[in-house]
Amino acid sequence: MLDVGFSEILLTSAIALIVLGPEKLPKVARQVGNWVGRARAMARQLTEQLEREVSAEELMKQTKSTASSSPPSSAPASFDTSYVPNDPPPVVTPPPAAAPPYAAAPAPANAPAPAYSDTAATVHGADWHPSPSDNKPANE
Repeated sequence: MLDVGFSEILLTSAIALIVLGPEKLPKVARQVGNWVGRARAMARQLTEQLEREVSAEELMKQTKSTASSSPPSSAPASFDTSYVPNDPPPVVTPPPAAAPPYAAAPAPANAPAPAYSDTAATVHGADWHPSPSDNKPANE
């Protein structure tokens, strides 16, 4: 494709060293290498895509030619529904529900009512915190 010999590479490297200098040359060489790698990857993807499309097109032509050469049948092939399994599927029973590990023991009958409740009906975000208006003195 490109016939680049050793002398051309050496001449290009010398010109790049003179123009860019020794500080910028490694950065530019790394960047050019990344660009070349990306270009090769894109070219490889393009060729793979074209090969897939060509093979798909050939497959379509082949199926059309075999469909036209075979005699047409009166009905399409159907799914065989005569299969019956010998054993019924196993019945899975769920394990008994256990109490959650965080559940507390019931309170004694003479215990005072809790200051707050952790049920979904009473807890709404930060409702259990005192509001700022409750903390302010009346004269403010």
